[in-house]
Amino acid sequence: MGGFTMADVALQLGIITGYLVLALGIGLLAYRLTERSAEDYYLASRTIGTVVLLFTTFATLLSAFTFFGGPNLASSAGPEWILVMGAMDGVIFAILWYVVGYKQWLVGRTQGYVTIGEMLGDRFDSRALRGLVAAISLFWLLEYVMLQQVGAGRALSGLTDGTIPYWAGATLLTVFMIVYVVLAGMRGVAWTDTLQGVVMLVLVWLAFAWIVVSAGGPGELTAALAETNPEFLSLGGGLYSPQYMISMAVAIAFGVAMFPQINQRFFVARSKRVLKRSLALWPLLVVLLFVPAFILGSWATGLGIEATENGNILPALLNAYTPTWFAALVIAGAMAAMMSSSDSMLLSGSSYLTRDLYRPFVEPDVSERREDFIARLTVVAFALIALALSLVTDLTLIELGATAFKGYAQLTLPVIVALYWRSTTAAGMLAGVSVSQAFYLLATFTDWVPATYWGWQAGLLGMGIGLVVTVGVSLVTPQRAGADATLYEGLNAD
Repeated sequence: MGGFTMADVALQLGIITGYLVLALGIGLLAYRLTERSAEDYYLASRTIGTVVLLFTTFATLLSAFTFFGGPNLASSAGPEWILVMGAMDGVIFAILWYVVGYKQWLVGRTQGYVTIGEMLGDRFDSRALRGLVAAISLFWLLEYVMLQQVGAGRALSGLTDGTIPYWAGATLLTVFMIVYVVLAGMRGVAWTDTLQGVVMLVLVWLAFAWIVVSAGGPGELTAALAETNPEFLSLGGGLYSPQYMISMAVAIAFGVAMFPQINQRFFVARSKRVLKRSLALWPLLVVLLFVPAFILGSWATGLGIEATENGNILPALLNAYTPTWFAALVIAGAMAAMMSSSDSMLLSGSSYLTRDLYRPFVEPDVSERREDFIARLTVVAFALIALALSLVTDLTLIELGATAFKGYAQLTLPVIVALYWRSTTAAGMLAGVSVSQAFYLLATFTDWVPATYWGWQAGLLGMGIGLVVTVGVSLVTPQRAGADATLYEGLNAD
Protein backbone atom coordinates (compact mmCIF):
# COMPACT_ATOMS: atom_id res chain seq x y z
CA MET A 1 0.00 0.00 0.00
CA GLY A 2 1.51 3.36 -0.96
CA GLY A 3 0.56 6.95 -1.36
CA PHE A 4 1.60 8.32 1.99
CA THR A 5 1.29 12.09 2.37
CA MET A 6 3.82 14.17 4.26
CA ALA A 7 1.20 14.64 6.96
CA ASP A 8 0.96 10.85 7.37
CA VAL A 9 4.72 10.52 7.66
CA ALA A 10 4.90 13.42 10.13
CA LEU A 11 2.20 11.79 12.28
CA GLN A 12 3.94 8.42 12.22
CA LEU A 13 7.33 9.86 13.05
CA GLY A 14 5.83 12.09 15.75
CA ILE A 15 4.18 9.15 17.52
CA ILE A 16 7.33 7.04 17.40
CA THR A 17 9.66 9.85 18.46
CA GLY A 18 7.25 10.86 21.23
CA TYR A 19 7.35 7.40 22.68
CA LEU A 20 11.15 7.25 22.54
CA VAL A 21 11.33 10.65 24.28
CA LEU A 22 9.03 9.33 27.03
CA ALA A 23 11.42 6.42 27.56
CA LEU A 24 14.33 8.87 27.65
CA GLY A 25 12.55 10.88 30.35
CA ILE A 26 12.34 7.77 32.53
CA GLY A 27 16.05 7.26 31.95
CA LEU A 28 16.81 10.80 33.13
CA LEU A 29 14.83 10.18 36.31
CA ALA A 30 16.77 6.97 36.93
CA TYR A 31 20.05 8.81 36.32
CA ARG A 32 19.26 11.12 39.23
CA LEU A 33 18.84 8.07 41.49
CA THR A 34 21.81 6.04 40.25
CA GLU A 35 24.96 5.94 42.37
CA ARG A 36 28.30 6.39 40.63
CA SER A 37 29.38 2.80 41.20
CA ALA A 38 29.69 -0.13 38.80
CA GLU A 39 27.38 -2.38 40.82
CA ASP A 40 24.58 0.18 40.86
CA TYR A 41 25.08 1.08 37.19
CA TYR A 42 25.07 -2.54 36.04
CA LEU A 43 22.81 -4.25 38.60
CA ALA A 44 20.75 -1.52 40.33
CA SER A 45 22.41 -2.65 43.58
CA ARG A 46 20.57 -6.02 43.33
CA THR A 47 17.24 -4.53 44.44
CA ILE A 48 14.88 -5.51 41.57
CA GLY A 49 11.44 -6.88 42.53
CA THR A 50 9.16 -9.45 40.86
CA VAL A 51 7.17 -7.30 38.42
CA VAL A 52 10.17 -5.31 37.23
CA LEU A 53 12.41 -8.40 36.95
CA LEU A 54 9.77 -10.30 34.99
CA PHE A 55 9.03 -7.47 32.56
CA THR A 56 12.62 -6.33 32.12
CA THR A 57 13.57 -9.90 31.15
CA PHE A 58 10.48 -10.15 28.94
CA ALA A 59 11.00 -6.85 27.13
CA THR A 60 14.75 -7.38 26.83
CA LEU A 61 14.42 -10.75 25.13
CA LEU A 62 11.30 -10.35 22.97
CA SER A 63 12.32 -7.72 20.48
CA ALA A 64 12.69 -7.31 16.72
CA PHE A 65 12.90 -11.09 16.45
CA THR A 66 9.36 -11.29 17.86
CA PHE A 67 7.69 -8.33 16.18
CA PHE A 68 9.17 -8.70 12.71
CA GLY A 69 11.24 -11.87 12.31
CA GLY A 70 8.50 -14.05 13.79
CA PRO A 71 5.56 -12.76 11.71
CA ASN A 72 7.81 -12.86 8.62
CA LEU A 73 8.54 -16.55 9.23
CA ALA A 74 4.87 -17.30 9.98
CA SER A 75 3.81 -15.63 6.71
CA SER A 76 6.16 -17.80 4.66
CA ALA A 77 6.12 -21.12 6.53
CA GLY A 78 3.07 -21.10 8.82
CA PRO A 79 2.41 -20.30 12.47
CA GLU A 80 3.94 -23.41 14.09
CA TRP A 81 6.92 -21.44 15.34
CA ILE A 82 4.54 -20.63 18.21
CA LEU A 83 5.34 -24.14 19.49
CA VAL A 84 9.07 -23.38 19.47
CA MET A 85 9.01 -20.00 21.19
CA GLY A 86 5.64 -19.88 22.89
CA ALA A 87 5.35 -23.34 24.37
CA MET A 88 8.68 -25.17 24.35
CA ASP A 89 10.98 -22.21 24.97
CA GLY A 90 8.64 -20.66 27.50
CA VAL A 91 8.83 -23.83 29.59
CA ILE A 92 12.46 -24.80 28.94
CA PHE A 93 13.79 -21.35 29.74
CA ALA A 94 11.68 -21.13 32.89
CA ILE A 95 13.37 -24.34 34.09
CA LEU A 96 16.81 -23.00 33.18
CA TRP A 97 15.97 -19.76 34.97
CA TYR A 98 15.88 -21.80 38.15
CA VAL A 99 18.67 -24.31 37.37
CA VAL A 100 21.16 -21.64 36.29
CA GLY A 101 19.62 -18.42 37.57
CA TYR A 102 18.94 -19.35 41.18
CA LYS A 103 22.39 -20.84 41.73
CA GLN A 104 24.01 -17.90 39.97
CA TRP A 105 21.99 -15.46 42.10
CA LEU A 106 23.17 -17.18 45.29
CA VAL A 107 26.81 -17.08 44.20
CA GLY A 108 26.60 -13.50 42.94
CA ARG A 109 24.94 -12.24 46.10
CA THR A 110 27.59 -13.88 48.28
CA GLN A 111 30.64 -12.90 46.23
CA GLY A 112 29.48 -9.62 44.67
CA TYR A 113 29.87 -10.70 41.04
CA VAL A 114 28.58 -8.51 38.22
CA THR A 115 29.27 -10.83 35.26
CA ILE A 116 29.36 -14.56 34.64
CA GLY A 117 33.00 -14.17 33.58
CA GLU A 118 33.90 -12.94 37.07
CA MET A 119 32.01 -15.86 38.59
CA LEU A 120 33.82 -18.46 36.48
CA GLY A 121 37.21 -16.76 36.64
CA ASP A 122 37.25 -16.78 40.44
CA ARG A 123 36.00 -20.36 40.75
CA PHE A 124 38.72 -21.74 38.46
CA ASP A 125 41.45 -19.14 39.11
CA SER A 126 41.56 -18.54 35.37
CA ARG A 127 41.87 -15.12 33.79
CA ALA A 128 41.91 -16.88 30.40
CA LEU A 129 38.48 -18.46 31.01
CA ARG A 130 37.09 -15.13 32.16
CA GLY A 131 38.35 -13.42 29.02
CA LEU A 132 37.25 -16.24 26.70
CA VAL A 133 33.66 -16.24 27.96
CA ALA A 134 33.53 -12.44 27.68
CA ALA A 135 34.98 -12.41 24.14
CA ILE A 136 32.55 -15.09 22.92
CA SER A 137 29.62 -13.30 24.55
CA LEU A 138 30.55 -9.97 22.97
CA PHE A 139 30.98 -11.54 19.52
CA TRP A 140 27.44 -12.94 19.51
CA LEU A 141 26.06 -9.87 21.25
CA LEU A 142 27.20 -7.68 18.37
CA GLU A 143 24.97 -9.70 16.01
CA TYR A 144 21.97 -9.33 18.28
CA VAL A 145 22.41 -5.57 18.69
CA MET A 146 22.56 -5.42 14.90
CA LEU A 147 19.27 -7.32 14.81
CA GLN A 148 17.53 -4.50 16.68
CA GLN A 149 19.03 -1.80 14.47
CA VAL A 150 18.18 -3.68 11.28
CA GLY A 151 14.66 -4.26 12.60
CA ALA A 152 14.16 -0.59 13.42
CA GLY A 153 15.46 0.60 10.06
CA ARG A 154 13.31 -1.82 8.08
CA ALA A 155 10.24 -1.16 10.24
CA LEU A 156 10.27 2.60 9.75
CA SER A 157 11.06 2.27 6.06
CA GLY A 158 8.21 -0.21 5.58
CA LEU A 159 5.72 1.78 7.66
CA THR A 160 6.32 4.97 5.66
CA ASP A 161 6.60 3.22 2.29
CA GLY A 162 10.26 4.18 2.00
CA THR A 163 9.82 7.88 2.83
CA ILE A 164 12.05 7.36 5.86
CA PRO A 165 15.10 5.45 4.55
CA TYR A 166 16.46 2.35 6.23
CA TRP A 167 19.62 4.04 7.49
CA ALA A 168 17.63 6.81 9.18
CA GLY A 169 15.49 4.38 11.18
CA ALA A 170 18.51 2.38 12.32
CA THR A 171 20.37 5.55 13.28
CA LEU A 172 17.38 6.99 15.17
CA LEU A 173 17.16 3.92 17.41
CA THR A 174 20.93 3.90 17.94
CA VAL A 175 21.09 7.56 19.01
CA PHE A 176 18.25 7.16 21.48
CA MET A 177 19.64 4.01 23.03
CA ILE A 178 23.16 5.48 23.37
CA VAL A 179 21.86 8.54 25.22
CA TYR A 180 19.54 6.42 27.28
CA VAL A 181 21.99 3.74 28.39
CA VAL A 182 24.83 6.16 29.09
CA LEU A 183 22.53 8.01 31.49
CA ALA A 184 20.21 5.40 32.94
CA GLY A 185 22.10 2.23 33.84
CA MET A 186 20.24 -0.90 34.98
CA ARG A 187 17.68 0.93 37.11
CA GLY A 188 16.43 3.06 34.22
CA VAL A 189 16.63 0.14 31.79
CA ALA A 190 14.52 -2.03 34.11
CA TRP A 191 11.92 0.72 34.67
CA THR A 192 11.42 1.42 30.97
CA ASP A 193 11.47 -2.27 30.16
CA THR A 194 8.50 -2.70 32.49
CA LEU A 195 6.62 0.05 30.68
CA GLN A 196 7.61 -1.32 27.29
CA GLY A 197 6.70 -4.89 28.18
CA VAL A 198 3.17 -3.82 29.07
CA VAL A 199 2.94 -1.63 25.95
CA MET A 200 4.08 -4.52 23.76
CA LEU A 201 1.41 -6.86 25.09
CA VAL A 202 -1.40 -4.32 24.87
CA LEU A 203 -0.54 -3.13 21.36
CA VAL A 204 -0.07 -6.56 19.81
CA TRP A 205 -3.45 -7.69 21.15
CA LEU A 206 -5.11 -4.47 19.99
CA ALA A 207 -3.60 -4.99 16.54
CA PHE A 208 -4.83 -8.58 16.58
CA ALA A 209 -8.38 -7.49 17.47
CA TRP A 210 -8.36 -4.65 14.92
CA ILE A 211 -7.31 -6.96 12.09
CA VAL A 212 -9.93 -9.55 13.11
CA VAL A 213 -12.72 -6.95 13.03
CA SER A 214 -11.52 -5.21 9.85
CA ALA A 215 -11.09 -8.45 7.90
CA GLY A 216 -14.47 -9.95 8.83
CA GLY A 217 -13.70 -12.12 11.83
CA PRO A 218 -11.48 -15.14 12.61
CA GLY A 219 -13.64 -17.45 10.49
CA GLU A 220 -13.10 -15.37 7.37
CA LEU A 221 -9.39 -15.08 8.05
CA THR A 222 -8.98 -18.81 8.60
CA ALA A 223 -11.02 -19.60 5.47
CA ALA A 224 -8.85 -17.27 3.41
CA LEU A 225 -5.71 -18.96 4.76
CA ALA A 226 -7.16 -22.41 4.04
CA GLU A 227 -7.76 -21.36 0.44
CA THR A 228 -4.32 -19.91 -0.20
CA ASN A 229 -2.11 -22.03 2.09
CA PRO A 230 -4.00 -25.02 3.53
CA GLU A 231 -0.74 -26.53 4.82
CA PHE A 232 -0.54 -23.66 7.35
CA LEU A 233 -3.52 -25.16 9.20
CA SER A 234 -1.92 -28.59 9.70
CA LEU A 235 0.83 -29.65 12.09
CA GLY A 236 4.28 -30.45 10.73
CA GLY A 237 5.67 -30.65 7.23
CA GLY A 238 7.89 -28.41 5.17
CA LEU A 239 10.28 -26.37 7.26
CA TYR A 240 8.76 -27.57 10.54
CA SER A 241 10.18 -31.09 10.80
CA PRO A 242 10.45 -32.57 14.33
CA GLN A 243 14.24 -32.34 14.16
CA TYR A 244 14.10 -28.67 13.17
CA MET A 245 11.55 -27.78 15.84
CA ILE A 246 13.40 -29.56 18.66
CA SER A 247 16.80 -28.27 17.55
CA MET A 248 15.57 -24.67 17.49
CA ALA A 249 13.58 -24.91 20.72
CA VAL A 250 16.47 -26.37 22.72
CA ALA A 251 19.15 -24.14 21.20
CA ILE A 252 17.15 -20.95 21.65
CA ALA A 253 16.08 -21.70 25.24
CA PHE A 254 19.61 -22.68 26.29
CA GLY A 255 21.04 -19.73 24.37
CA VAL A 256 18.76 -17.30 26.19
CA ALA A 257 20.23 -18.41 29.53
CA MET A 258 23.68 -17.17 28.40
CA PHE A 259 22.61 -13.96 26.66
CA PRO A 260 24.52 -11.28 28.61
CA GLN A 261 21.46 -9.05 29.03
CA ILE A 262 19.41 -12.02 30.30
CA ASN A 263 22.10 -13.79 32.29
CA GLN A 264 22.96 -10.60 34.14
CA ARG A 265 19.38 -10.41 35.37
CA PHE A 266 20.07 -13.57 37.35
CA PHE A 267 22.19 -11.34 39.61
CA VAL A 268 19.73 -8.49 40.21
CA ALA A 269 16.79 -10.09 42.05
CA ARG A 270 16.01 -8.78 45.50
CA SER A 271 15.21 -12.23 46.93
CA LYS A 272 14.66 -15.93 46.21
CA ARG A 273 10.90 -15.29 46.18
CA VAL A 274 11.34 -12.73 43.40
CA LEU A 275 13.18 -15.29 41.26
CA LYS A 276 10.60 -18.04 41.81
CA ARG A 277 7.61 -15.83 41.04
CA SER A 278 9.26 -14.50 37.90
CA LEU A 279 10.13 -17.89 36.43
CA ALA A 280 6.63 -19.22 37.19
CA LEU A 281 4.96 -16.36 35.28
CA TRP A 282 7.41 -16.40 32.37
CA PRO A 283 5.73 -19.04 30.13
CA LEU A 284 2.39 -17.20 30.36
CA LEU A 285 3.87 -13.90 29.17
CA VAL A 286 5.73 -15.57 26.30
CA VAL A 287 2.58 -17.27 25.02
CA LEU A 288 0.56 -14.05 25.35
CA LEU A 289 2.98 -12.23 23.06
CA PHE A 290 3.89 -14.88 20.51
CA VAL A 291 0.43 -16.25 19.74
CA PRO A 292 -1.05 -13.03 18.28
CA ALA A 293 2.20 -11.95 16.58
CA PHE A 294 2.63 -15.22 14.70
CA ILE A 295 -1.04 -15.64 13.82
CA LEU A 296 -1.04 -12.13 12.33
CA GLY A 297 1.88 -13.12 10.11
CA SER A 298 0.02 -16.20 8.87
CA TRP A 299 -3.24 -14.34 8.30
CA ALA A 300 -1.40 -11.77 6.21
CA THR A 301 -0.58 -14.52 3.72
CA GLY A 302 -4.23 -15.54 3.46
CA LEU A 303 -5.21 -11.91 2.91
CA GLY A 304 -2.75 -11.58 0.05
CA ILE A 305 -0.61 -8.98 1.84
CA GLU A 306 2.84 -8.62 0.35
CA ALA A 307 5.80 -7.80 2.56
CA THR A 308 7.44 -4.39 2.36
CA GLU A 309 10.55 -3.88 0.26
CA ASN A 310 12.64 -4.84 3.29
CA GLY A 311 10.78 -8.11 3.78
CA ASN A 312 8.62 -7.21 6.81
CA ILE A 313 4.99 -8.34 6.76
CA LEU A 314 3.61 -6.66 9.90
CA PRO A 315 3.93 -2.99 8.76
CA ALA A 316 2.32 -3.92 5.42
CA LEU A 317 -0.60 -5.65 7.18
CA LEU A 318 -1.12 -2.71 9.55
CA ASN A 319 -1.01 -0.19 6.71
CA ALA A 320 -3.66 -2.17 4.83
CA TYR A 321 -6.14 -2.71 7.66
CA THR A 322 -5.62 -0.04 10.33
CA PRO A 323 -5.46 3.79 10.38
CA THR A 324 -2.14 5.53 9.95
CA TRP A 325 -1.97 6.59 13.59
CA PHE A 326 -2.62 3.08 14.90
CA ALA A 327 -0.06 1.46 12.60
CA ALA A 328 2.47 4.02 13.83
CA LEU A 329 1.53 3.29 17.44
CA VAL A 330 2.15 -0.45 16.99
CA ILE A 331 5.47 0.23 15.28
CA ALA A 332 6.31 2.55 18.18
CA GLY A 333 5.65 -0.39 20.48
CA ALA A 334 7.91 -2.54 18.33
CA MET A 335 10.58 0.19 18.42
CA ALA A 336 10.18 0.23 22.19
CA ALA A 337 10.73 -3.52 22.21
CA MET A 338 13.85 -3.15 20.13
CA MET A 339 15.17 -0.34 22.31
CA SER A 340 14.43 -2.33 25.46
CA SER A 341 16.58 -5.13 24.04
CA SER A 342 19.31 -2.89 22.71
CA ASP A 343 19.71 -0.83 25.87
CA SER A 344 20.14 -3.96 27.97
CA MET A 345 22.56 -5.45 25.47
CA LEU A 346 24.71 -2.33 25.46
CA LEU A 347 24.69 -2.20 29.24
CA SER A 348 25.67 -5.87 29.56
CA GLY A 349 28.22 -5.62 26.77
CA SER A 350 29.78 -2.68 28.54
CA SER A 351 30.05 -4.67 31.77
CA TYR A 352 31.74 -7.59 29.99
CA LEU A 353 34.21 -5.22 28.31
CA THR A 354 35.11 -3.37 31.47
CA ARG A 355 34.88 -6.12 34.13
CA ASP A 356 36.20 -9.11 32.17
CA LEU A 357 38.56 -7.60 29.61
CA TYR A 358 39.65 -4.08 30.64
CA ARG A 359 39.98 -4.66 34.38
CA PRO A 360 41.91 -7.99 34.37
CA PHE A 361 44.00 -7.39 31.24
CA VAL A 362 44.58 -3.61 31.12
CA GLU A 363 44.11 -1.88 34.49
CA PRO A 364 43.55 -4.28 37.44
CA ASP A 365 43.50 -1.44 39.98
CA VAL A 366 40.98 0.76 38.16
CA SER A 367 38.91 2.95 40.49
CA GLU A 368 35.11 2.71 40.72
CA ARG A 369 34.57 6.15 39.19
CA ARG A 370 37.03 5.54 36.35
CA GLU A 371 35.41 2.18 35.60
CA ASP A 372 32.01 3.87 35.58
CA PHE A 373 33.29 6.41 33.01
CA ILE A 374 34.89 3.71 30.84
CA ALA A 375 31.67 1.69 30.98
CA ARG A 376 29.62 4.56 29.57
CA LEU A 377 32.27 5.21 26.90
CA THR A 378 32.20 1.58 25.73
CA VAL A 379 28.42 1.80 25.34
CA VAL A 380 28.91 4.47 22.67
CA ALA A 381 31.67 2.57 20.88
CA PHE A 382 29.81 -0.75 20.85
CA ALA A 383 26.60 0.82 19.55
CA LEU A 384 28.36 2.68 16.74
CA ILE A 385 30.24 -0.44 15.61
CA ALA A 386 26.98 -2.40 15.51
CA LEU A 387 25.28 0.43 13.57
CA ALA A 388 28.04 0.48 10.97
CA LEU A 389 27.68 -3.28 10.44
CA SER A 390 23.87 -3.15 10.38
CA LEU A 391 23.94 -0.63 7.53
CA VAL A 392 25.74 -3.09 5.23
CA THR A 393 24.25 -6.47 6.22
CA ASP A 394 21.80 -8.33 4.00
CA LEU A 395 20.94 -11.05 6.54
CA THR A 396 17.31 -11.53 7.54
CA LEU A 397 16.10 -10.96 11.09
CA ILE A 398 15.58 -14.70 11.57
CA GLU A 399 19.15 -15.44 10.40
CA LEU A 400 20.66 -12.81 12.68
CA GLY A 401 18.65 -13.91 15.70
CA ALA A 402 18.92 -17.68 15.33
CA THR A 403 22.68 -17.54 14.71
CA ALA A 404 23.27 -15.61 17.94
CA PHE A 405 20.92 -17.81 20.00
CA LYS A 406 22.73 -20.99 19.00
CA GLY A 407 26.14 -19.39 19.55
CA TYR A 408 25.24 -18.60 23.16
CA ALA A 409 23.74 -22.08 23.63
CA GLN A 410 27.24 -23.55 23.32
CA LEU A 411 28.13 -21.94 26.69
CA THR A 412 25.19 -23.17 28.75
CA LEU A 413 26.00 -26.83 29.44
CA PRO A 414 29.63 -26.19 30.48
CA VAL A 415 28.38 -23.46 32.85
CA ILE A 416 25.77 -25.81 34.37
CA VAL A 417 28.49 -28.43 34.87
CA ALA A 418 30.67 -25.84 36.59
CA LEU A 419 27.85 -24.69 38.87
CA TYR A 420 26.93 -28.20 40.08
CA TRP A 421 29.96 -30.51 39.67
CA ARG A 422 32.87 -29.71 41.96
CA SER A 423 35.30 -31.86 39.92
CA THR A 424 35.06 -29.50 36.94
CA THR A 425 38.49 -28.08 36.11
CA ALA A 426 39.70 -24.94 34.35
CA ALA A 427 41.16 -27.06 31.57
CA GLY A 428 37.81 -28.82 31.14
CA MET A 429 35.96 -25.52 30.91
CA LEU A 430 38.43 -23.97 28.47
CA ALA A 431 38.37 -27.06 26.26
CA GLY A 432 34.58 -27.52 26.36
CA VAL A 433 33.82 -23.88 25.59
CA SER A 434 36.48 -23.57 22.88
CA VAL A 435 35.72 -26.83 21.04
CA SER A 436 31.94 -26.34 20.93
CA GLN A 437 32.32 -22.74 19.75
CA ALA A 438 34.84 -23.74 17.08
CA PHE A 439 32.55 -26.50 15.83
CA TYR A 440 29.54 -24.18 15.68
CA LEU A 441 31.47 -21.35 13.99
CA LEU A 442 32.75 -23.74 11.30
CA ALA A 443 29.26 -25.13 10.75
CA THR A 444 27.74 -21.64 10.54
CA PHE A 445 30.29 -19.68 8.51
CA THR A 446 32.10 -22.31 6.42
CA ASP A 447 31.38 -25.41 4.33
CA TRP A 448 33.95 -27.48 6.22
CA VAL A 449 31.41 -28.73 8.78
CA PRO A 450 27.83 -29.68 7.77
CA ALA A 451 25.08 -27.41 9.11
CA THR A 452 22.69 -30.33 9.71
CA TYR A 453 22.96 -34.02 10.57
CA TRP A 454 19.95 -36.18 9.59
CA GLY A 455 17.79 -33.08 10.05
CA TRP A 456 19.33 -32.13 13.40
CA GLN A 457 21.07 -28.76 13.45
CA ALA A 458 24.78 -28.38 14.14
CA GLY A 459 24.07 -26.00 17.03
CA LEU A 460 22.43 -28.83 18.97
CA LEU A 461 25.28 -31.23 18.22
CA GLY A 462 27.78 -28.57 19.28
CA MET A 463 26.09 -28.33 22.68
CA GLY A 464 26.55 -32.08 23.15
CA ILE A 465 30.19 -31.87 22.09
CA GLY A 466 30.81 -29.08 24.60
CA LEU A 467 29.28 -31.13 27.42
CA VAL A 468 31.30 -34.27 26.60
CA VAL A 469 34.58 -32.36 26.24
CA THR A 470 34.05 -30.38 29.47
CA VAL A 471 33.38 -33.51 31.51
CA GLY A 472 35.99 -35.66 29.76
CA VAL A 473 38.87 -33.19 30.08
CA SER A 474 37.89 -32.40 33.69
CA LEU A 475 38.15 -36.11 34.57
CA VAL A 476 41.77 -36.30 33.42
CA THR A 477 43.11 -32.89 34.52
CA PRO A 478 43.86 -31.55 38.03
CA GLN A 479 42.38 -28.51 39.73
CA ARG A 480 44.56 -25.41 39.63
CA ALA A 481 46.29 -24.49 42.87
CA GLY A 482 44.23 -21.30 43.24
CA ALA A 483 40.88 -22.81 42.20
CA ASP A 484 38.15 -22.97 44.84
CA ALA A 485 35.83 -25.94 44.30
CA THR A 486 33.73 -24.92 47.34
CA LEU A 487 32.89 -21.46 46.04
CA TYR A 488 29.49 -22.52 44.70
CA GLU A 489 28.59 -24.82 47.62
CA GLY A 490 26.82 -24.39 50.94
CA LEU A 491 24.82 -21.37 49.77
CA ASN A 492 21.29 -20.75 51.00
CA ALA A 493 18.74 -17.97 50.52
CA ASP A 494 17.48 -16.00 53.48
